[in-house]
Amino acid sequence: MRTSVMVGALIVGASILPGTVAAQDRSGSVQVKAFVTGVLPDGKIVEVEIDSVGLPAGTQTKANDNVVPTVAIEYFLTQNLSLETICCLTQHNVDGVSGLPGAELVADAKLIPATITAKYQFDLGVAKPYIGAGPAYFIFLGEDPGAATLPLGVTNFDLSDEFGLVLQAGVDVPLNDRGLGFSLDAKRYFIDTTARWFVGDTIAIQTERRLDPWVVSAGLAYRF
Repeated sequence: MRTSVMVGALIVGASILPGTVAAQDRSGSVQVKAFVTGVLPDGKIVEVEIDSVGLPAGTQTKANDNVVPTVAIEYFLTQNLSLETICCLTQHNVDGVSGLPGAELVADAKLIPATITAKYQFDLGVAKPYIGAGPAYFIFLGEDPGAATLPLGVTNFDLSDEFGLVLQAGVDVPLNDRGLGFSLDAKRYFIDTTARWFVGDTIAIQTERRLDPWVVSAGLAYRF
């Protein structure tokens, strides 16, 4: 469902915005985008590796969605090929949805999704749809054990930093001939992390968790 909605939004955005701005050569230019971004985790526990507390059978969790500001910086190698990186910080809690429904298991996990993509732009009149792909490195900061784990004696919590892959699609639409534009962007990350709850120095629970978030953005762009 999310996939079809996001693809549809990109197509609509490309078709409804005005098409009166002349095409310009983008080789060697830099584009900066200021986005409002929704970070929508779509993962789950895929394996319980250590469980010394006796989790209920079928325990599953869900991280909450978040909306954050995002900045993207893009450099055009040629008219159609570019490199882009993004900067943002997003924060999430993780709650139980089965086995431990409603239990807060992770609190205030802050994530920097370090990302770089190679993008190819298609010249379809004024609208410039693009696709991209590249590596990502998820860096977790300051994550804490959730309130529901503290009565079990949990004293610390850790999410492993990990490499992964990101796929991207979007559209840029110039709004004038001075570099201002409107942009829609959707990214799907494919990345896992290891979650560890500690009692003292001992790992009490260790799980492998698939993250795989959608990251969808809309905002203004300026190319110079």
